Amino acid sequence: MVKKLNGEWYSSFPHRGAVYDLANAALSGRTQEDRLQAVVMLGKSDDPRAVRPLMDLLGDNDPTVRGAATTALGLLKSGRSVEALLDRLRDPGEEPGIRNLAIEALATIRSTGAIRGLREFATEPAEDPALRSAAGEYLSRVGTW
Repeated sequence: MVKKLNGEWYSSFPHRGAVYDLANAALSGRTQEDRLQAVVMLGKSDDPRAVRPLMDLLGDNDPTVRGAATTALGLLKSGRSVEALLDRLRDPGEEPGIRNLAIEALATIRSTGAIRGLREFATEPAEDPALRSAAGEYLSRVGTW
């Protein structure tokens, strides 16, 4: 299901509360619909504690969950997620739609690292031309190209 970092950190949450319940549902919900609903709610939570579980979901086996987590991270606008989003963007084995969502999320975050990563991607000749063009368009829209 999800690649676990540092063991099963999410199974031993130190606190109770909505964000922790949502993170648990997103990571191990019974159905895809339950998981997706939890991911969307984490993205709308504006809670920095939602960033780590969403980053973990970028490695989920389900592409729909990966895409939702990518979008949710863009909504949270956390600089902590930039490297994980850049990894999704640069992964040639990732679905083009998810790579495009990573571009959107990075352009939304607009941190120095996000903009630098998008610029590097947009000028990398070995990358997919359509994705490079999309990265350039987003950079132009946010006035950083």
